[in-house]
Amino acid sequence: MGSKGLPTKHSNNKEKKLKRKEILEKKKAMDELIKAASADKHPLHSFPSFHHYHRHGLSVCLESGCGDKLSSPTKQYIMNLLKVNMEGPYGSEWPSEEKVKRREMVVSEARYIFVHEAPNASSPTDCEEKRGSMVGFVHYRFTLEEEIPVLYVYELQLEPRVQAKGLGKFLMQLIELIARKNRMGAVVLTVQKANLLAMDFYLNKLRYVISAISPSRVHPLVGDEKSYEILCKAFDCEAEAILESSKPLSTNLHVSLSQSTSLCLSITLLKDSID
Repeated sequence: MGSKGLPTKHSNNKEKKLKRKEILEKKKAMDELIKAASADKHPLHSFPSFHHYHRHGLSVCLESGCGDKLSSPTKQYIMNLLKVNMEGPYGSEWPSEEKVKRREMVVSEARYIFVHEAPNASSPTDCEEKRGSMVGFVHYRFTLEEEIPVLYVYELQLEPRVQAKGLGKFLMQLIELIARKNRMGAVVLTVQKANLLAMDFYLNKLRYVISAISPSRVHPLVGDEKSYEILCKAFDCEAEAILESSKPLSTNLHVSLSQSTSLCLSITLLKDSID
């Protein structure tokens, strides 16, 4: 006499097939989402109010671009600014990181927001004609992290003379809008622990959190040896559960570092040299 209610081999196989189909369909949907987001070569068209920034004595215009379409002068500018801003935080790791960044810079998936001086531009409409020299850029991509579609910020670099004028915050607001428009679950980025000003900017001013996928949270002892943290801001419950998970580290804290701990947090504010 058979036992009622017990799953049979046939039903188990059917459930496995359905589960496998569900996983494959979700992966396909995520891949299509990333592909569609990456296909938009002119993201600024959707946000006309972000074409021009005119505050705190600074007037700049924004322009979008792709990694495989960069001119030689633009490539040289990117690498020069990276060296100026990042050689210090990377320290002895810079020579190898410089080579990595040079390769990352030109891949077809790379998307850019370029920042140009426009001292005589009175509105977004005349930015095109009065655009001057470049003073910074954002490099980002659409990708998957833990099967969550995200906008990953590879670089946010501004020349020192245009920092501390609200431009960094303005650019990150634009990035978050681009992410939301393309139905990304979060914005994710990597910051060098030694770059205390950047850590303060993202954690305190923009309310990002140290992600659950950051080395210091995955393996705290191993994370102690890593020179970076992965930060994120989630936009939906699934992304929050996976990329932030548990209780996020407080964002009201300033980051200070020591060799013996992966991340010591103390309540201190740094000078706002990025925002």
